[in-house]
Amino acid sequence: MSKRDYYEILGVSKGAAKDEIKKAYRKHALKYHPDKNPGNKEAEEKFKEAAEAYEVLSNDEKRARYDQFGHAGLGNNMGGGFGGGMTMEDIFSSFGDIFGDAFGGAFGGRSRGGRSRNVNKGTNLRLKVKLTLEEFARGAEKKVRVTKYVTCNVCNGTGAASDSDITTCSTCKGTGHTTRVMNTILGQMQTTAPCNVCGGEGKVISKKCHKCYGEGITQADEVIPVSIPAGMAPGMQLSVTGKGNAARRGGINGDLIVLIDEEPHEDLIREGNDLIYNLFISIPDAILGSNVEVPTLDGKVRIKIDPGTQGGKILRLRGKGLPDVNGYGKGDLLVNVNVWVPKNLTREEQKMIEQYRSSQTFIPKPDADDKGFFDRVKNYFS
Repeated sequence: MSKRDYYEILGVSKGAAKDEIKKAYRKHALKYHPDKNPGNKEAEEKFKEAAEAYEVLSNDEKRARYDQFGHAGLGNNMGGGFGGGMTMEDIFSSFGDIFGDAFGGAFGGRSRGGRSRNVNKGTNLRLKVKLTLEEFARGAEKKVRVTKYVTCNVCNGTGAASDSDITTCSTCKGTGHTTRVMNTILGQMQTTAPCNVCGGEGKVISKKCHKCYGEGITQADEVIPVSIPAGMAPGMQLSVTGKGNAARRGGINGDLIVLIDEEPHEDLIREGNDLIYNLFISIPDAILGSNVEVPTLDGKVRIKIDPGTQGGKILRLRGKGLPDVNGYGKGDLLVNVNVWVPKNLTREEQKMIEQYRSSQTFIPKPDADDKGFFDRVKNYFS
C-alpha cells in the first residue's frame, strides 16, 4: 500500500514555510490526539501519520530529498517510522515542545502533569554503499556489517544490576523535572528544569550493571540488511530506522544513514537515467554500413550502422537506460559512434588511401543540416 503525500496529510502546499507546516501539524495533533479520542484506532493512526509527515517536512535535509524523489528517496523506513513501529511516547519525546505550546500542558507528553521525563536518543550511524549499474537498475539487497552500540544483554538496557536496584527518583517523583517558585517584583514566577538528581530520567540506579557500568549499552558488531530500491542515484541517502546506535538506558535508537555511491562500469557511463556507450567502428564499416553488438544492462544487442554513418552520430536505444526512482519510466542508451582512424599503415595501405583520397567520392560534400561542414573541410585539408 503506497503512502499518502506528506503535504496532503498536513494540508499545506509544497512551498509552505516551516511556521506554516508547524501550525498545520499542531492543528492535526490537537484534532487526533489519543487523549482526546480514547479508543479510536483511526484517530490514533491519523495522529501517527501527521507526526511522520511533520518529522520529514520539518527537517531541511529530509524535506529536500522527499521533494526531489518522493518516498523512495527517503529509504527503507524513512520518515521517522512513526506509523510503523514507534510508540506514542516516542512521538511525545520528539515533539514534546510542540505539544506543550499547542495544548498548554493539557496533553503534554501523556503524563498527566503536563510533562514527560527525558528520553535518551541514540546517535545515527553513517556508511557508504557502492552499487553497480545493474544494481541501480534492478534494486539490491545488501548486508552491511557495522560496529555500534547495542542494548546490554545482561541488564536488558536498564543499566542496573537487577530490577530491584532501580527506584523512582524521590526528588522529582519520577517526572524527571523539578519546579521552582520564586517571588519577584512582578509576582510569583514558576520555572521548571530537569531534575539534577536523576538527570531528567525519573529513576535512580543504586547498583550498576557490571557489564555496561550503568549505561545500558555495549559495543558489538551487527549485520544489517538494507533494501535499496531500483532507480536510486549516486549521492542519494537511505535511512534504516532504529538501526543506529542504541540509546542509554532504554531510549530511542538512532538511525543508520546509507549513502549511495556508484561502482564504475566497464563499458557504460551514467548520465542521469540515461546511459552512454562509446562505440568505435572502422572506416569501412562507416562507409559501407554494418551490424555491431553493443552492451546493455540486460546483455548485448545488435544494432545497424547505416552506410555513410558519420563520426559523432548518436544512436538512441529507448528504454535501455536506468529506471526513474519515482516510477516514471526508464532512460535511454545513447550510442556515440566514433570512427576509428588507424595510425600505422603499410606502404600498400598508404597507396590505397592516396588513391581513395583523389576520388571525388571521398571529398566532403556540404550537408544542408550540417552547420559545422566548412570547419570540417578546413580541418580535412590542413
